[in-house]
Amino acid sequence: MTRPHKANGEEMTKYHSDDYIKFLRSIRPDNMSEYSKQMQRFNVGEDCPVFDGLFEFCQLSAGGSVAGAVKLNKQQTDIAINWAGGLHHAKKSEAKASPINICGCRFMQISHVLPYHQRVLYIDIDIHHGDGVEEAFYTTDRVHDSLLPQDIGAGKGKYYAVNYPLRDGIDDESYEAIFKPIMAKVMEMYQPSAVVLQCGADSLSGDRLGCFNLTIKGHAKCVEYMKSFNLPLLMLGGGGYTIRNVARCWTYETAVALDCAIPNELPYNDYFEYFGPDFKLHISPSNMTNQNTGEYLEKIKQRLFENLRMLPHAPGVQMQAIPEDAPHPDTADEDEEDPDKRVSIRAHDKRIACEEEFSDSEDEAEGQEVKEEKEEEKMDTSG
Repeated sequence: MTRPHKANGEEMTKYHSDDYIKFLRSIRPDNMSEYSKQMQRFNVGEDCPVFDGLFEFCQLSAGGSVAGAVKLNKQQTDIAINWAGGLHHAKKSEAKASPINICGCRFMQISHVLPYHQRVLYIDIDIHHGDGVEEAFYTTDRVHDSLLPQDIGAGKGKYYAVNYPLRDGIDDESYEAIFKPIMAKVMEMYQPSAVVLQCGADSLSGDRLGCFNLTIKGHAKCVEYMKSFNLPLLMLGGGGYTIRNVARCWTYETAVALDCAIPNELPYNDYFEYFGPDFKLHISPSNMTNQNTGEYLEKIKQRLFENLRMLPHAPGVQMQAIPEDAPHPDTADEDEEDPDKRVSIRAHDKRIACEEEFSDSEDEAEGQEVKEEKEEEKMDTSG
């Protein structure tokens, strides 16, 4: 595991506008009244509320994706995962559609990969349309967007956006039956050298906002399939509004990425009670009707195949000099901590203390320790 750096202003403004990032840096719950016009302009407020630590969250989300890209670029890993990334609705100067779709980490991550790879494939299995990503790369043939929620791109990017509109209730069998052949054709025609996979978990059965009927194993089939191509792969998080199932999903998909078998029985943890009454890793599908008929799915699949046939086979691009990835020094704390030792959130929070909480008595105690050490040294010398 790697502790990522916080994305800086220069990295964040590679896509987002300067005034948008300046606004995110300044806005807080206690000063919202001073920014009413900007909140309306940047679509921050109702769907995307302001909360304490908002800008730091954006920095960490984006920084994690950039760090993953750097690891892949330097061939230090085959797969990088940032479950805090994948917020695919955020636009150049606009938050959108979710409490945390405020800063678009995917553009920053993909822009870090592009200098090293001629073609990058972005895949989105979130239930919602990844409009922020699609808009960012709408006119380029360097990034192919495969979004499973009909846009086809524009200009040089025409036919480089694949959108598969799905109806309510799609199940594991139907999803796999369209995902594999479509992605196989995309891989054949586009031949990317790196893949970004957004694993939004709101496509799972029982999601509070979703209307699909996928199990965690069905969702993870997408990870398993894309992993089989043995290309540099960055896995990102995304949507998901039944939180216990999001945790289940991304735990299992981490195991799939690592080729690690994990039991269905959940180990005891600080949040064990949230996973009742069965306390299992996997979930069962509901009895909702699958409104995606075989005829409908086949019709859309054939239309997408026709669009993909319009692509030039493995389009060539003009590569440029590769800029050096910005170094971000590791913190001393990271070196000292055992990365294999799990520290609970509650235990971690106990370590955090406000600067105002340090008292004179603590300073006095430190002074007493120094005094005792000097006395011991003096006794050793005299002895």
